[in-house]
Amino acid sequence: MTQPTADQLLETSQRTSQPKEDAIPAPRADCIADSAGGLTFDVLDGGGSGRAHLVLVRRTAEEDVVRLPLTPVAQGRLRAVLPSGVELAEGRWETHIRVGDAEPRRLTPGINDLRALVDRSPDPGAARIAVRIPYTTKHGNLSVRSWLRAPHGEAGDLTLGQDRLTVRGRLYGAALAQGAHMELSAGREGPVLRAEVTAEPSVPGGFSCTVEHGTLTEGAWRFRLRPAGEEGPRVRLSRLLDDVADKHDVFHYPGTDYPPSAPSLHVRPAYTASNDLTLTVTPVP
Repeated sequence: MTQPTADQLLETSQRTSQPKEDAIPAPRADCIADSAGGLTFDVLDGGGSGRAHLVLVRRTAEEDVVRLPLTPVAQGRLRAVLPSGVELAEGRWETHIRVGDAEPRRLTPGINDLRALVDRSPDPGAARIAVRIPYTTKHGNLSVRSWLRAPHGEAGDLTLGQDRLTVRGRLYGAALAQGAHMELSAGREGPVLRAEVTAEPSVPGGFSCTVEHGTLTEGAWRFRLRPAGEEGPRVRLSRLLDDVADKHDVFHYPGTDYPPSAPSLHVRPAYTASNDLTLTVTPVP
């Protein structure tokens, strides 16, 4: 049996996603996430007969395709498992079902059980962090967002004052060494600022840093943790370890005007479309 190419899968998905009065309802999949990063898909009423597969296609790299066998577990229900040990490249993955020689069809979301992802705390000594979060697209389809980070800086509590922002977080896959600091930049050509990083011994991998508003100019400042100083890696500071796929649509923080006596800049923390932490600085109207 000839396997379809990723381009054929995407073309078929686009055709079958167009509304038709007599269209067959799209198959639905429930999804359960586990704390290790694995996903279980239960497809309801896949239709047709023959060997079935759940097919994942990475949206911006059509050559990346993962096929998982679907096996019957109950009347009208097929199950596929994506173990945490199976690598899923970072990005957004569209989900399809293919039964026998029939054309693949996009899956729609049923019940997403993501309770195991809430307040997830992996081993700080793990070589890398793998995160997979199923979500509903704006077109009503089921997709999976995946991250692979090694090492990884997880953003935690943010405390915004009139003249400074304090960030607490956890470092995974590396350790803080002498000379550790946070770099902030607002573009490739702009200046790079440095903020001191302090270890928090009570939390494995825990750290904090404080950014003074007086050092900032207009722009969207991104955070890079330098756990080993100038010679070590630059680690993106992101928020990934929960059940929210797109933080910038959900996490909205209040801002503050600086300086308090004669405000000229408005400072507000936010998350990007990649869930990276930023500090946006705009002029006060």
